[in-house]
Amino acid sequence: MRRHQLPRGAVLALLLLLLPWPLAAGEGGRAAAPQRIVSLVPAVTEMLLALGGGERVVGVTWHDESLPGLPPTTVVGGFAAPSVDRIEALAPDLLITSSLHRHLEERLTGTVKLWWHRPGGMADIFAAITELGQLLGREDAARALVARLSARLERISARTAAIVPERRVRVLRLMGADPVMVPGDDSFQNDFIRAAGGIPPELGRTGQIVPMTLEEWQAFNPQVVYGCGDDVERLRQALDRPGWREVEAVRDNRILTFPCELTCRPSVRAADFTEALAAALYPGELLGLGSEAGPVPLADDVPGARTPLELDLPCLRSASLLDSTWRGFANRTLVLEFNEPQRLLSTLDGPRQGIRVAGNHALSPPTWKLAGNLEGLRRRTAELVGQPREETSFLFTGASMDSLSIQQYSYRDMRVVALVTAGVRGNAMRAGSDEGSFYEPGTINVIVLSNMHLSERAMARAIISATEAKSAALADLDVRSASGPRERQATGTGTDNVLVIGGSGPAIDNSGGHTKMGELVSKAVHDGVIEAVARQSGIRPRRSVLARLDERRVRLGTLATVAEERCGGAGLGPSLENILLTSPYDGLVRTALAAVDAGVYDALLWRGLAHNAALSLAGSGRGNIGQDLRDCVAGDALPPPLALTLNGLVNGILAEQGPVTP
Repeated sequence: MRRHQLPRGAVLALLLLLLPWPLAAGEGGRAAAPQRIVSLVPAVTEMLLALGGGERVVGVTWHDESLPGLPPTTVVGGFAAPSVDRIEALAPDLLITSSLHRHLEERLTGTVKLWWHRPGGMADIFAAITELGQLLGREDAARALVARLSARLERISARTAAIVPERRVRVLRLMGADPVMVPGDDSFQNDFIRAAGGIPPELGRTGQIVPMTLEEWQAFNPQVVYGCGDDVERLRQALDRPGWREVEAVRDNRILTFPCELTCRPSVRAADFTEALAAALYPGELLGLGSEAGPVPLADDVPGARTPLELDLPCLRSASLLDSTWRGFANRTLVLEFNEPQRLLSTLDGPRQGIRVAGNHALSPPTWKLAGNLEGLRRRTAELVGQPREETSFLFTGASMDSLSIQQYSYRDMRVVALVTAGVRGNAMRAGSDEGSFYEPGTINVIVLSNMHLSERAMARAIISATEAKSAALADLDVRSASGPRERQATGTGTDNVLVIGGSGPAIDNSGGHTKMGELVSKAVHDGVIEAVARQSGIRPRRSVLARLDERRVRLGTLATVAEERCGGAGLGPSLENILLTSPYDGLVRTALAAVDAGVYDALLWRGLAHNAALSLAGSGRGNIGQDLRDCVAGDALPPPLALTLNGLVNGILAEQGPVTP
């Protein structure tokens, strides 16, 4: 079905008609740009940040909290049912909403200007960026952003265009398995598939999510199915049933997963996902892997622009970020060139001497599959920087070099620099508890330099100081283990590395915790990890308890559905979200989370706390609460302090609504 796109000017004109009243005019008759924005749509919040409008965002949903670059803001609730009271308290001059927020219209129309976001296909992403640029007075930034995204998408399209029709892959985005739900024909998610060179289904139904029958499933016979987040195993199990398991994707186990923030948001990362999907669909054609390599010509490593970094240390000749492409996909490398050959100690390379260039090479997600041969990766990186392999030492990461944190600490004449990249969403783990399975690249990489000359002993001890500081930072951030997020904090990822440069200057023979050198190393690394994790993974020290529950894979929507099935009631999910943004209930849940991590549990104490919370919430319905609370949340799947606490809150909400179903 062909869709006709309105000119961008016409789209803006229609948008302005939807505002409750015209935007106030500023100097020269131009509409005044909004200064206090509440965004209820994460995809649009991403656009605002990319356009440089983050400082104007005063309120978001908890789903936005993990967006890199988001300044401190107020959380107004969840995406589906935000708190109107919280929105009004922020006195916004622009509220960004979607079709899910029609219930807000009656109360807010006439008090705040509304910007309705209607996600459609890929072209609507560019239209929305353009319109937001005009609203913010950031037209140049919007044009530049659209141009960059368009250029990347066009490059992928040009490369996949050479794939012959019989090699094109039938691809389905699975959004639910019971019943099977998929994007409608006009969804941006199917546009992503087309842009990656795949063939999506055409069901004759439009909308962001539509059902798919068994007959349609079998007729389409998907060759690749993908979901998002941690739901893939559940989807795989749901498809393992007669009639559904016979398609090629299930039979050949080509069920993939991608981060939900890529698959589900029609926003500024559309090109990131399209590149990752294309590389997954066509590893032979785009990456040169396997027996299907070709016929698309493969570009080799191509160095590009250098961005200098200001690092004033006697051992350094220069420091820079080097842009390059590998197989046509962008990569970036931190390059440290030394004035004279250096000794160093690396947890990846071991002790090395005669090193003229060291650094940290970041591979973009499409090229992760190329990184399997470590020695080959080392040789390629050495060639990229124009040095012999034996004179280089690099770390490697799947985290973006955009997350690079540069921290400098000094004491008298002593100065330490830590260069940190970090990603912890995919493979964070707790040492001594988690199994040594390999996960997708995440990696915390730390490079330590100083204006001193570290002995071999001092370099070795600096690795311990850096590792302790890294683990302390993850504890301060409450980063969760990927394999056991409900019970365990992470101490690192499974692929972390530290590189310590010997340096030039006065001799130092110790960098332990009781020394000034050890103190400076620890402070620089700790703060570097905190900043790099925030930039890459969006995890910050101050975030809502809703975000912390989600990081533990405690899904309030699922919990609310189970509670309503077991104990009755309605609208429990939104009520829980709003209560958990309110004192003292958010504090009670945070205390329960801390008790779980500490391994402290007294059944009598937590039953009493849960019962008191239920009575407090019940209000006039206190009489509906018995001596023993009903188990409404099926708490066996949760650690006891958390299960009892959430069950108490649920009992209180339901008691306020009426008698709890026995």
